[in-house]
Amino acid sequence: MPHDPPDGVNPNPPQDPNDVSRAEFLKGVGRSAVLIGLGAAGYATWNRVTSKLARERELTKRPSQGPWYAMAVDIEKCIGCGRCVVACSKENNVPEGHFRTWIERYVITKDGRVLISSPNGGMDGFSDDMPESDIERAFFVPKLCNHCETSPCTQVCPVGATFLTDDGVVLVDYEWCVGCRYCIQACPYGSRFWNRSKRTADKCTMCFHRIQKGLQPACVEVCPTGARIFGDTNDPESPISVFMRENATMTLKPHLRTGAKLAYKGLSKEVV
Repeated sequence: MPHDPPDGVNPNPPQDPNDVSRAEFLKGVGRSAVLIGLGAAGYATWNRVTSKLARERELTKRPSQGPWYAMAVDIEKCIGCGRCVVACSKENNVPEGHFRTWIERYVITKDGRVLISSPNGGMDGFSDDMPESDIERAFFVPKLCNHCETSPCTQVCPVGATFLTDDGVVLVDYEWCVGCRYCIQACPYGSRFWNRSKRTADKCTMCFHRIQKGLQPACVEVCPTGARIFGDTNDPESPISVFMRENATMTLKPHLRTGAKLAYKGLSKEVV
């Protein structure tokens, strides 16, 4: 089954009444993600499996003289403060109620339930609304566009408005976008939304306007714990290369083989 966004995250808002024909046009377009279950494997077993996979898999690297950008997240360092979401919204003028990046909180209860929440995208932080005695463990997972090398969104766009740059960033050309919303439906990570003011698809750009000037993405710059790591994977001494070399990491939904350039350290089986 497709993985729906958690409460508080709505990448596909209700259709504008003027867009009914487009909505009908997209009825036949489904998500491409198919989740693979892990059966009754224990948490310790999961950690051993992910460590082995991580040693065998690195973020996609393209032979090039130029940069090939990627991002990583250290889940163990994320405190769910929401500063990254606020910074992204301000830096990129993201419409209210939508998010180019957001934070999900996962709470695993002692009776085995998995509770996922993301109130207002995690922008305002999270409240303690459950007794600690009921919680087995809890953690935060920042989400955003995975900037895939073999991205479903670029493959379904009928006019080439969404594309992969030479340095590995997936962008949307707002002048070319015809508003068909195929890409929104095709993204297996739920990272795209309909921008009503622009009347185009919208998503994370890794703050392309910043990284072209040698700056960090806004979300990376403001993180108080260093949970987000960004850099050029073609540079062996870049922060991202060092982090990937020194830590076991995984990407989300690796079975889809999208060539995702967003990796996680400490990714739990409940998230994949």
